[in-house]
Amino acid sequence: MNGFFHIPKAKNEPVYDYAPGSNQRENLQAALNKWRSEVINIPMYIGGKEVRTGIVQQIYPPHDLKHKIGEFHVGNADHAKQAIEAALAAKPAWEELPWEQRAAIFLKAAELFATKYRYDINAVTMLAQSKNCYQAEIDAVCELVDFLRFNVQYMAEIYNEQPGENSPGIWNRLEYRALEGFVFAVTPFNFTAIAGNLPTAAALMGNVVVWKPADTQIYSANLLMRVFREAGLPDGVINIIYGDGPAIGDVVFNHPDFSGLHFTGSTGVFRHMWKTIGENIAKYRSYPRIVGETGGKDFILAHNSVDQKALVAAIIRGAFEFQGQKCSAASRVYIPQSIWPSVKEDLLAEMKTIKVGPTEDFTNFVNAVIDERAFDKIARYIDQAKNDGVEILHGGTYDKTNGYFIDPTIILANDPKYTTMCEEIFGPVLTIYVYEDSKWNEIFKLIDSTSEYALTGAVLAQDRQAIADATWALRHSAGNFYINDKPTGAVVGQQPFGGGRGSGTNDKAGAKVNLLRWTSQRTIKETFNPPTDYRYPFLG
Repeated sequence: MNGFFHIPKAKNEPVYDYAPGSNQRENLQAALNKWRSEVINIPMYIGGKEVRTGIVQQIYPPHDLKHKIGEFHVGNADHAKQAIEAALAAKPAWEELPWEQRAAIFLKAAELFATKYRYDINAVTMLAQSKNCYQAEIDAVCELVDFLRFNVQYMAEIYNEQPGENSPGIWNRLEYRALEGFVFAVTPFNFTAIAGNLPTAAALMGNVVVWKPADTQIYSANLLMRVFREAGLPDGVINIIYGDGPAIGDVVFNHPDFSGLHFTGSTGVFRHMWKTIGENIAKYRSYPRIVGETGGKDFILAHNSVDQKALVAAIIRGAFEFQGQKCSAASRVYIPQSIWPSVKEDLLAEMKTIKVGPTEDFTNFVNAVIDERAFDKIARYIDQAKNDGVEILHGGTYDKTNGYFIDPTIILANDPKYTTMCEEIFGPVLTIYVYEDSKWNEIFKLIDSTSEYALTGAVLAQDRQAIADATWALRHSAGNFYINDKPTGAVVGQQPFGGGRGSGTNDKAGAKVNLLRWTSQRTIKETFNPPTDYRYPFLG
């Protein structure tokens, strides 16, 4: 089949609002009831086969610890070896498959998630990751579908990028090859869309993948894998395994055919992986591509010209949506002294209206944090603030009797370098520092130097010069910078996502640059009438 194929133009998937009385709400509630009513047994998928080890780990919603919804089979180093072998066996046929056929698989997957499985992928994300209906919708449906559709469009654009000039009698062209070997995708609990994007972005470009999701995301990862297979993904192209991270990593990072790491998770884990890869560099057939998006200590900076209602909304949404378990979540806020009394009054009044509870109750804005380990860590930060005599403006309470519930907490710090201003907490804890209005130009250096991260940040102001000053001064402080908005909610195709410094390699997810990391260019020069004499004119 010959033709220059044109991909359907990618458009952002519309977001359902699940308003009371809507069919959308009824359909989602029905899906929730369906998934809650059964206990699913989740295998690993290696070479197209469902692998069950008999060693299972139980799955309970973080907000409903007495209601079992599933169990998954735990693998080991041997399963990592099997997954690598299956991937490498599938590689020749997959990278030889015409690119439009690969495109069709992932476009079909996008369509299935947007239609047939929309309420299911939402429901499993709400149950296993304790996201309210809106947070699940923008993640597990819209962002996931956007990643799949826009990545296909980006792939076509990349393949279309060719040398612009050809000398007489010469045809120059660029070929975009898959990497030699396999890619290791390691995905976090907090975004179903990230779990879907990291393995598929690499696979789309002709690579084969070994995928290890976080244990607390396996419930929804299982549905992702089932839909990918229904969409026509060949056996062995993406292999999903579960188990001890270091044991699996030891196999992966010592394999000569390891060719790339696509990672989202903690800064510490990413640095350890990078170090291991560096120590093993001589073992590999090629230099591995390393792409990672890690932590954040994301800021909101308010100027005294700010629209105060917009500021309050940005703080609450930015800090407490999905319990602050976004790497982009606002966790430190800087407010000028002159407006602090009125902002404080409005903020605390709004905080009193927030409901905390299970995701199945659609009136709850805040739900549970992901697991007991996270709960205990966040609680320690709150307790330490209390012990240090730091003022707790709101919240500061928590309870894990029935679920891992932590009330949204606001801390007021007199010290701009207090612990909760500097360290990533990854929970519903926000710290505010009130600065003197006259120190507007000094606050930039403070923000820039307070943490090792540089992921997201926001400035809110009506004064245009203030916006310009902050935008320039904080240019290295955040890879995604927001003006008069919260620092969360990046949309594929609109705000490619990623940061620098301790926040990662800034290979923007949802952008062409990310896909370029998963391909290896070959330049081809074809000469139609080659010279037959080695002599140049200057020799005469």
